[in-house]
Amino acid sequence: MNTMSRRQVLLAGLGVASTGALSACGLKTGSSASASGSTSPLALPTQSPLSPSSGAHTVTKTLTPRQLTLDLSGVKATTWAYHDELDTPVLRATAGDLLRIRVDNKLPASTSVHWHGIALRNASDGVPGVTQQPIDPGTRFTYEFVAPDPGTYFFHPHSGVQIDRGLHAPLIIDDPREPGDYDREWIITLDDWTDGIGKSPDDILAAFKKQNGPVSTGMGSMGGMHGSSMPSSGGMGGMGGMDGSSSMPSASSSGMGSMAGSSGMASSPLGDAGDVTYPHYVLNGRVPAAPRTLTGKPGDKVRLRIINAGSDTIFKIALSGHVLTVTHADGYPVTPTKATSVYLAMGERLDATVTLGDGVFVLAAAPEGKKGTPARAIVRTGSGSVPAPTATIAELSSTALLATQLAPAPSEKLPDRNPDQTLEVQLNGQMDPYGWGLNGKKFGEDTPLRATRGQRVRLTMTNMTMMAHPMHIHGHTWALPGSNGLRKDTVLIPPMQTIQADLQADNPGTWMLHCHNIYHAEVGMMTSLRY
Repeated sequence: MNTMSRRQVLLAGLGVASTGALSACGLKTGSSASASGSTSPLALPTQSPLSPSSGAHTVTKTLTPRQLTLDLSGVKATTWAYHDELDTPVLRATAGDLLRIRVDNKLPASTSVHWHGIALRNASDGVPGVTQQPIDPGTRFTYEFVAPDPGTYFFHPHSGVQIDRGLHAPLIIDDPREPGDYDREWIITLDDWTDGIGKSPDDILAAFKKQNGPVSTGMGSMGGMHGSSMPSSGGMGGMGGMDGSSSMPSASSSGMGSMAGSSGMASSPLGDAGDVTYPHYVLNGRVPAAPRTLTGKPGDKVRLRIINAGSDTIFKIALSGHVLTVTHADGYPVTPTKATSVYLAMGERLDATVTLGDGVFVLAAAPEGKKGTPARAIVRTGSGSVPAPTATIAELSSTALLATQLAPAPSEKLPDRNPDQTLEVQLNGQMDPYGWGLNGKKFGEDTPLRATRGQRVRLTMTNMTMMAHPMHIHGHTWALPGSNGLRKDTVLIPPMQTIQADLQADNPGTWMLHCHNIYHAEVGMMTSLRY
């Protein structure tokens, strides 16, 4: 189960706890960076041996990805996972610790592990063909790295669409300086689920790839705006016929649905928020009909660590009868901000505190821009009946907070400095025919971004599409000038908007930049930053 008292948190801080679960994104298995505009093959970095620094500990763990059947609380799914419950394992360490994680691959395919959000050395980043060779079936690989910054993170494969299976788990890096002024900690993992129940992620991706759409570069390009038909691929729910006449498949095994309004899609202030309609949206590995129960006492102060491990779904999150106080974004402290509801895009993490009332409440995560029963957990501090899964909570109708509306804690801001270099990144593509890219090119045809070590580099990312895209940078955490220097490694860029993101080029290597919608990334919406 993924709840801990404050005392348990302190006791578990240097080891591996059995708590919450989550997921993440992936990239191309064995993809070579030499295809990304380079004239010569990219030399893969090597991991030199590391020893813990004075006062730090070494945290060891073995992950065994394998095929198994997960019980999503009454719904059985044959999938790939590290453990037979999605609530486990939580990998936990303290900032500055050395992590030594062995991966024993029992899958029928090659895999990898990416440590999402960690500013680690390049050779341990977990991108096949870029930072390592893929971990082939029946082989082992050991990742060895220091986790320098405290916060809420997670890990997942960077191989194909394996993120859209059960291969994911939380990574919590504790802050030894934190006062810990809360009574309980709940780690919350949100996911969209189809594998072993509806269409497989590989089948969904194959159908998208079959369309082989070009990368449109015009303003607001969507394609298929006048009722053109999408193939029966499983899982697409884009902007096809604006009158609802376009035939849009879902990820369910029953097949076909129509466009927003009568299929699994609904309107959203974020534009088109996703491409796949999932059979289930889950919280800590359970479907809404049989949710986890999180228990506490009236007046308890709870720290929530919330991770969106989904592949194609932005979640809108609220706790009935309560107001959240957001304290961290992507692991970094922010100015405490109250919110009735919050958006969390794929790959983003958010920490919040809440003081519990007396009774039974619903922690709900609604799939934004999609129709479907919200993922949920029940919060119980007293007597009361559990609402039906389809019961709505009033807080979900409120205007939700976007992470970019937060401000950083003053201690977390990068030192003031004008950028030495500005790199332009356009987000391009359309739903029909399906195609996504950056700067008018798909990954493999792209020109890598170049920087110089020691520079302050500004990325100016402009979304030229009518979809929201969560952009993720490896090996760094940006500072967003438009959000007073807010620190983020994954930032949601709404349709037709521009976000500037600064980074300090102090961690040399080849680092991926990509959309954290796994299907967008896999058809080409990624590139690399090299220095």
